[in-house]
Formats: sequence, C-alpha cells, structure tokens
Amino acid sequence: MADVDVEVAGRRYRLSCRDGEEDHLRALVNMVNGKAQDITGALGEMTESRTLLLSALLLADEVNDLRGAAAVARNEVPASAEPDPAYAVAIERIAERVERLAEQIERSSV
Repeated sequence: MADVDVEVAGRRYRLSCRDGEEDHLRALVNMVNGKAQDITGALGEMTESRTLLLSALLLADEVNDLRGAAAVARNEVPASAEPDPAYAVAIERIAERVERLAEQIERSSV
C-alpha cells in the first residue's frame, strides 16, 4: 500500500491506495478539490463537512447526468421523453433532506 498526501479545500489528508495507483488517486482528489474551490468561490467559506458534502453532491450530479446521457446514447431512454412530475417532487424532498443533514453535520462539527 502506498500513502499519498493530498489537499482538499485547504486541508491536508494522508490517504492510502494500492501501489501504482497514486496518480489516479491524485487526479480524483483534484476533481474533488476543484468542486470544493467552486463552492467556496460561489458561497464563501463554510465548514469542512459542508464543503465536502456539497462537493460530493456536485460530483454525484455530474455522474447522474453522464449516466442519463449514456442511456440516451444507447437508446434505452427516448431523448424526447417528458420527465415525470413526480421526479421533481422527489428531487425537492431529497434536496431538503440533504440540507437538513448538512445542517446537522455543521452543528455537530462546531
């Protein structure tokens, strides 16, 4: 196992990975750090846990978009399909839940 020192949102971490995967790990960390910098630039300074949570959500959103685009490319979903209105309600509930969790994390880290 190899140890790699990395930095995300101004905080240093020591992570372990398989030998030979150090560059891949650094590339992933750079993606997370880029999202953290975007969030901090847009919203200002916030707690470490909130910054990391929002970074993870942005990356998960990108993965979700890519999966959807891949499904369309494979003709699994018609490109002209109208979204179900229930999705909007579900997404709103999830967003509210994530916000409550972020607030709980923020309060517990103080």
